[in-house]
Amino acid sequence: MGVAMQQQRAAAIGRATRPGKLAATLRYLRRNPSLLVGIVLLTILALFIGIGHLVVNVDNARALSVKMLQPPSVTYPFGTDRQGRDLLAVMVAGTPLTLRIGFIAGFLGVGIGAVLGFVSAYYRGAIDTVIRSVVDIGLTIPGLMVLIIIAISVRSGLTVDQMAIIVASLAWLQPTRTIRSQVLTIRERGYVEVARLSGLSGPEIIFKEMMPNLLPYLAATLVTAVSSAILASIGLEVLGLGPMEAPTLGMTLYWVLYNSALINGWWWWWLAPIIVILIVFLGLFFLTVGLDEIANPRLRRAV
Repeated sequence: MGVAMQQQRAAAIGRATRPGKLAATLRYLRRNPSLLVGIVLLTILALFIGIGHLVVNVDNARALSVKMLQPPSVTYPFGTDRQGRDLLAVMVAGTPLTLRIGFIAGFLGVGIGAVLGFVSAYYRGAIDTVIRSVVDIGLTIPGLMVLIIIAISVRSGLTVDQMAIIVASLAWLQPTRTIRSQVLTIRERGYVEVARLSGLSGPEIIFKEMMPNLLPYLAATLVTAVSSAILASIGLEVLGLGPMEAPTLGMTLYWVLYNSALINGWWWWWLAPIIVILIVFLGLFFLTVGLDEIANPRLRRAV
């Protein structure tokens, strides 16, 4: 009876002294400042969008809603453009649209790339040769040129979701190559051999054994794919190949160039979207670096 009580007391002391999940998370974030910076920047962006939708009239993001070419003031903190749009409303309404394009294209690209990468690396043989050859050929072709051709062919009435599909048409190439290389490194490991000898099928081994071990890497790949998709969409929109009626960040920069805002000294018109774009890319960059440290044991720092 005394031994049991001592064991219970020791267990209680261990639970009391063991750091909670929140404390452990905070301690890890101190050791991984890149992840912390990325989370903070993206949280600031999320708060800007969320609070903005509560206090800003997003209908002012439409043309001819307010006075034209008003510099930043109390009434218009970000100023207005030549089309009569409140730029604060444009940022609040347009940033989620740009992120929507990036997330749709990123998820589609990583999803397709993961399927092809796992199948190619695990089964090898002829299917691996075909997938690897298609990816290698696709990566040698200038992606922006292909996206421009696709966007031109379907430009009329282009929507935000269609823009995301266009960007996703090439977003799976790089994830397929990188995920395939990672699967090749774990394909011959002991736990995979044990699972194979236990009678598990190929799909079961992929989903139950291999994929859980690659989740941190897949998360880092997803963030990279989202960032690349946003960059590609902004590039197409600046060229005037995006959804013309949508107040996305790229289309805002297109109208900046179209109306020669740089030459005319309307600095507030281009400053707002550039700052938001910088926050987006810096947040995603630091988040990728932080997730890469989690996925790659060699990059992990000592406690």
